[in-house]
Amino acid sequence: MTQLILLPGKDRSLAHRHPWIFAGSVDRLNGRARPGDTVDVVAANGRPLARAAFSPESKIRGRVWSFDPEEVVDDAFFKRRVAAAVERRTILPELREQEGLRLIHGESDGLPGVVADRYGDTIVLQLTSAGADKWRKAIVGALHKATGCPRIYERSDVNVRRLEGLEPTTGWLLGEAPDERLTIVENGVRMKVDIVAGHKTGFYLDQRDNRLMTRDLAAGRAVLNCFCYTGGFSLQALAGGATSVLSIDSSGPALATGAENLALNPQLDASRAEWREADVFNDLRAMKNSGQRFDLIILDPPKFAPSASHADSAARAYKDINVLGFRLLNPGGLLMTYSCSGGIGPEHFQQIVADAAVDAQRDARILRRLAASPDHPVALHFSEGEYLKGLLCQAD
Repeated sequence: MTQLILLPGKDRSLAHRHPWIFAGSVDRLNGRARPGDTVDVVAANGRPLARAAFSPESKIRGRVWSFDPEEVVDDAFFKRRVAAAVERRTILPELREQEGLRLIHGESDGLPGVVADRYGDTIVLQLTSAGADKWRKAIVGALHKATGCPRIYERSDVNVRRLEGLEPTTGWLLGEAPDERLTIVENGVRMKVDIVAGHKTGFYLDQRDNRLMTRDLAAGRAVLNCFCYTGGFSLQALAGGATSVLSIDSSGPALATGAENLALNPQLDASRAEWREADVFNDLRAMKNSGQRFDLIILDPPKFAPSASHADSAARAYKDINVLGFRLLNPGGLLMTYSCSGGIGPEHFQQIVADAAVDAQRDARILRRLAASPDHPVALHFSEGEYLKGLLCQAD
């Protein structure tokens, strides 16, 4: 077996079971390996440490499959790991009956570079690393065996694949396209899921619990949902009894789907909903200047900082949007504000929101800290998995 030999002292992160091996920690490759091949990870003193997928073009030169240096990485390995991940989703009662569910969450499920989301009887698979790409067939077979789902679609079209030297890949891996666009029921609300062209794998499953909280908070409130996409937060707010819901996004097609989603739910009062195509920053400034105010505001912007190198510019954007949010809140109003940027940590995000409240001249407090739904677990040794963070704030 080819060996990936580390520099002296660079085995500490592996001792703490962090699954990434950066190029700067590598002394040399002893032998030959192609992208995605499994290599033995060895300390400078020759001590075996782990088995990892080799990625020669990435700054993350190796991603650990197993911290047991004797474990064989083969088809049976992926059957075990995938089955364990699927079983893990049955532990919490609230996950057992979900039609939309994350089945595999990358490193936190011991499968670096692998994301699998289930929508009814269809699984959407995303492979973002050289190792995951190499084991595509085994992963597909393991998913089919563990779930019985007859359809698996690949959405490996994210930019991070290029950092691995991989081209975007999409298409059906198992079964054929359904006759109609997929729909799921989430907490009593029907939603369309576009697995071919929608964001991520077609839907933001990570915000499921936070959308439910929005429903619980919305009764009797005027709600503003910014960067609304296809209206997940908006429909839950209507279900909770909001007096009005204004949903803003720059994407006309996303807003059209949001309106279609509302029509799928005749129990909701469509007269209370408004869909607006606009630049969110500009529209919020215009509403501030016109004196418009809201009781509950949701700020769920796109990823401003894909990596730590973008943190400074992202911080400015997050601060700007939160200043506007605070200024548009009625006294006693609630702000649900989020960041999905891995380059912005939870403490940094809280400081950004605190600075925004100061600039808006509002006193505010944190009522709850918000995170991804529990089908998106965070391994204790992999803090990078905590990409989604949020705050529920109340302003005087």
